[in-house]
Amino acid sequence: MKTLISTLIFISFSISTYSQTTLKESQKISTFCKIWGFLKYYHPTVAKGKLDWDNEFTTRIKSLTLLNSKQEMCYYYSKWIDSLGKVEICKKCKDKMPDSLKFNLDLTWLNDSTVFTNDLIKQLQYIKQNRNQGKNYYVQQNKLIGNTSYENEKSYLDSIFPSTELRLLGLSRYWNAVNYFFPYKYRIGRDWNEVLIEMIPKFKDSKDTISYQLAMLELTTKINDSHARFITSFTNKYFGIKWTPFKFKIIDNKAIVTDFYDDSICKINDIKRGDVFLSINNESIEKIIKEKSKYIGASNEATRLRNFYNVLFNGNIDSLNVSFERNGITMDKVIHRYDINMFKYNWDNGILIDKITNDYYINKSEVNHNKINPNEAWRILNGNIGYVNLGLLQPEQVQEMKTKLNSTIAIIFDVRNFPNGTMYKIADFLNNENRPFVKFAIPDIAYPGVYHYTASLNCGKKNYQSYKGKIILIFNETSQSHAEFTIMALQTSPNVTSVGSQTAGADGNTSSISFPGGYRTNFTGIGVYYPDGRETQRVGIIPDIEVKPTIDGLKLGKDEVLEKAIETINRK
Repeated sequence: MKTLISTLIFISFSISTYSQTTLKESQKISTFCKIWGFLKYYHPTVAKGKLDWDNEFTTRIKSLTLLNSKQEMCYYYSKWIDSLGKVEICKKCKDKMPDSLKFNLDLTWLNDSTVFTNDLIKQLQYIKQNRNQGKNYYVQQNKLIGNTSYENEKSYLDSIFPSTELRLLGLSRYWNAVNYFFPYKYRIGRDWNEVLIEMIPKFKDSKDTISYQLAMLELTTKINDSHARFITSFTNKYFGIKWTPFKFKIIDNKAIVTDFYDDSICKINDIKRGDVFLSINNESIEKIIKEKSKYIGASNEATRLRNFYNVLFNGNIDSLNVSFERNGITMDKVIHRYDINMFKYNWDNGILIDKITNDYYINKSEVNHNKINPNEAWRILNGNIGYVNLGLLQPEQVQEMKTKLNSTIAIIFDVRNFPNGTMYKIADFLNNENRPFVKFAIPDIAYPGVYHYTASLNCGKKNYQSYKGKIILIFNETSQSHAEFTIMALQTSPNVTSVGSQTAGADGNTSSISFPGGYRTNFTGIGVYYPDGRETQRVGIIPDIEVKPTIDGLKLGKDEVLEKAIETINRK
């Protein structure tokens, strides 16, 4: 018994010691990543691209194992900074500015006396006060829009599974880009510094290509941005390259069949619209969602569930066991998966293509296939109500649409899709004057972490012949990016009501950045706000009347959002 107790005490002590050692190592790497990123964007010599800063990372990070005390570490960093050359006093640099522009700036770590000596703190503060001005080699800015790009970052295409040093370089590169140039860092929902500590072991200890790619995928989901997608052939294979032949929507931790990719294959598998799946391979839908959510990026939960379209039922084997409910009866059976190319389906109309992120997600529009032709850009419904599918309407069709629907009592604009740049023409038609609808927050390259607000952007024009009927906007979690921008513009219309549910919460042009190995990801590059400062990121566009599809409604093939829009028109 004494031997057993001694053994347990030794094991407990060993585990505790190992945890402390691992934490200390992650802290050292975290500090190194922060200083490397700070110098990359702030130090004039580094920011001008006069050094191979990636090589500085991969070479110097190997020295961390030799630094065992605060004094050793700080001395090392101080000598490194000295080697970069003298930093001249910056007469243009201004630190005094409204706090409203510093909502994302977090450089408090520069003054952390528990980590840094006073001498090193003074060095870092001096660089902050005399930071790089003008062009920055490692970050560029779109002159018209203001979002950042990272054109001079090396991709390291020679290996899909890079060295430990390069993997950590990728983590540091992404973390610092988000830290300084992601306008919604303050809306992530957790401390971005903690994310760095958490992800270091996952990048450092990746054993193979797929574990490295899953680490990158998990990292990108941490910013809770629906634009931040990371997709490769390896991640696709992880979730499964074989598909079931139907579309579905997740409601109350159940997956309801809403439509088919291939009617004949669904018939072979005895799958019907309205079937409610409860479990897959003996795991509940709820459990699968919890297990896989860390790999599914989105600004809000509704959009995260939307993004399970190629995760929930996909796999790499041909069949799966399911439990489902039909007509009040719960049954078990085997259904089959297929190569997606086997489906007889018009993918152009069936999958929404986000023109900014090149991301794919299901449902061009959720209009009831029995009532509205999904290939019709507009039509007149019963009661002289106009209906416009903005995912199909092209700019050259707007004039004809205006002519045909001008005498209707109301127009429903369906924005559960990705519009085609028609918003300004439509706003001219609906508004009787020019109105502000949006303003932006633009990152400041000369002071990384600081943002500047633009003047409001307007839409509409003085128009005595503007549309006089009621306006209804319908949207949901498939309304993302330009769709949300469009909604904001059309909300300026007189007599407008919105119906539906929270949108995807990711508006604004995207920025793209690479990881070593040739991988890329995006994040939202500019902040988008209403003129009065109300946010859209993560929040999305909130409807005046909230309506979400129900299981019973989907079973009956109803478009409950569209029905509520029509009811709202008739009630008013």
